[in-house]
Amino acid sequence: MKAITYRAFGAASEVLQLEDLPAPQPQAGEVLVDMVFSGVNPSDVKTRTRGQPGLKGFPWELIIPHSDGSGVISAVGDGVSEDRIGERVWIWNGQFRRSCGTAAQKMALPSEQAVALPDGVSLEVGAVLGIPGLTACFAVFGKGEVQGKTVLVQGGAGTVGILAVQLAKWGGARVIATCGTTGRERVIAAGADAVLDYRAPDLAAQIIAANDGALVDLVIEVEFGSNIDTDAQVVAENGRIAAYGSAQEMNPSFPFLPLLFKAVTVEIILVYLLTPDERQATIQRLHTALKAGALTCDIQKVYKITEACAAHEAVEAGARQGAVLIQTGVLASS
Repeated sequence: MKAITYRAFGAASEVLQLEDLPAPQPQAGEVLVDMVFSGVNPSDVKTRTRGQPGLKGFPWELIIPHSDGSGVISAVGDGVSEDRIGERVWIWNGQFRRSCGTAAQKMALPSEQAVALPDGVSLEVGAVLGIPGLTACFAVFGKGEVQGKTVLVQGGAGTVGILAVQLAKWGGARVIATCGTTGRERVIAAGADAVLDYRAPDLAAQIIAANDGALVDLVIEVEFGSNIDTDAQVVAENGRIAAYGSAQEMNPSFPFLPLLFKAVTVEIILVYLLTPDERQATIQRLHTALKAGALTCDIQKVYKITEACAAHEAVEAGARQGAVLIQTGVLASS
């Protein structure tokens, strides 16, 4: 099989390569997936650059990157029903704490990590559900319903952010989102009730004005370190800040007193470490939204398997208008 690999950490142009490798075989409890699409996320870029936290040095002989992807089950190991053969599936935690991810023509992994796609949902969308989809869905619904509440989505034009906007709106919330000028129309189209420029010097006041003078119940945060002062001003008593990123400021100054006297819950989300119950509930909610037609997953570009370097560089550059995928294979019927 063909697979994208790297054998050292570094720049995409220096370490990524396309190799021919032996196809894996499913072990007990595993399925073999003929991969069709592999999703490229910022975490994949960071892992390629410096590795995964907690793993010292270069931990394996080679790494096949990417945690997200989609394809069709072609074989099963002992203990897995043969009825799963032929199932269209999407993958979660593909390369988390293991060497072989989704950027290959075939992948063997535990059966529960290959989730059956709902009817009518494309494989392209399936390759977006692992990290962006689960992160957005858990951030919105992880601690309960949002019906009748106000949700602020910081970074509403990002891949996670725009899914969170749609999910919160579907859940019955008033949605206020922040983004740059280039993403404004996309976020409005996703259903946000108000879209504000994240660079506005009076952003906190604008957020409160957009909520008719009231504070917000839930903040979904892509840049915790940069935005925590604003979040502390606009979040309501007993509100929640669900942060899934802080790339610009990894060692933030924490305004403890304002948050203390509002009894705010600050939750750091790492979608890789959801408990089994949390993950199953989030998957079910995500599938329900997809079946209801409430969720559109924007795809910026699908790259060929020979264009892995360009795909990584596109993600690394930021300012994307949708997910970046690599097509690693084709459906047998196509």
